[in-house]
Amino acid sequence: MKASNFEISAIPTNIITGFLGAGKTSAILHLLKSKPDNERWAVLVNEFGEIGIDGSLFEGKHSQGQGIYIREVPGGCMCCAAGLPMQVALNQLLTKAKPDRLLIEPTGLGHPQEVLNILSSTHYHDVLSLQKTLTLVDARKLSSKQYTSHETFNQQIAIADTVIGNKSDLYREGDSANLTSYIKNNCQPQANVIFAQHGVIETSYLNGATAAIRPAAHHHHHQAQSKPLASQLAIPECGFIKACNEGEGFKSIGWRFSPTKVFYRHKLISFLSKLPKLQIERVKAVFITNDGIFAYNLTTDMLTEEELDDCLESRVEMIATELPESLETQLMTCLQA
Repeated sequence: MKASNFEISAIPTNIITGFLGAGKTSAILHLLKSKPDNERWAVLVNEFGEIGIDGSLFEGKHSQGQGIYIREVPGGCMCCAAGLPMQVALNQLLTKAKPDRLLIEPTGLGHPQEVLNILSSTHYHDVLSLQKTLTLVDARKLSSKQYTSHETFNQQIAIADTVIGNKSDLYREGDSANLTSYIKNNCQPQANVIFAQHGVIETSYLNGATAAIRPAAHHHHHQAQSKPLASQLAIPECGFIKACNEGEGFKSIGWRFSPTKVFYRHKLISFLSKLPKLQIERVKAVFITNDGIFAYNLTTDMLTEEELDDCLESRVEMIATELPESLETQLMTCLQA
């Protein structure tokens, strides 16, 4: 279908959610690989930190020429400030992409029920057709009260039409059964449980109307942004800009670097590999290195590296309950002189 005669109406829309490190981005990247060639897909991605990494990651793997359009909403839960940041970004994305499908990835520390409420509001009633909500879960995390007692973790499960037990290749005996039992007690009665590895899921999981639309039991309040985000600012003469964020029991720190700043690849890998020992929960990054452009994805399990076609600048974001003050100094030692 040509974009010129495409009416923005009843666009199939999926929320793909999950807590930190569950594999949301990997799942979306896999879905984009399976996109029908004749369709245009749009992705609205939300990040906890102010720097914004996922947009660069998606764009480094997929382009508008492939029928894929990306829009980022960094700086915390995108439904805050009365949903204005989300609605502005979504309206602009829909107008530009005129997509055949819309995927929305809230931050792992966001509030998906309230995102769902905005999408099901009167404003979008005729524009969007809300399809299955997918929630990715690492079943091993059910042994930690940091997750099972976290309101956002449980809300993500409660609204799911399909729960995807991701990273199943790393499970121990009993992990799958524990997830199935947890879903039975905390999810919608008709919710399905599917197990996956490396975020590899089928596009057929997206199809079908969601049953998750209902009034939110809790409305959270955050202070509206009164200043530009670090992702929107010009990089100063020093060659980098830093931003911090805090909420939901976690902290983030991130940096943007001028494209003239080049990193030593081997030093980056060494630095990133040591971060789990510092209790860093999550790291995403895109770096311009002496060997090319690479994306890095660090969870408590592993560090992955993937070469990208292009990026405008180096960016990195880290999330943890506590962040050591030495992180910036260690990162700067990876720069070429």
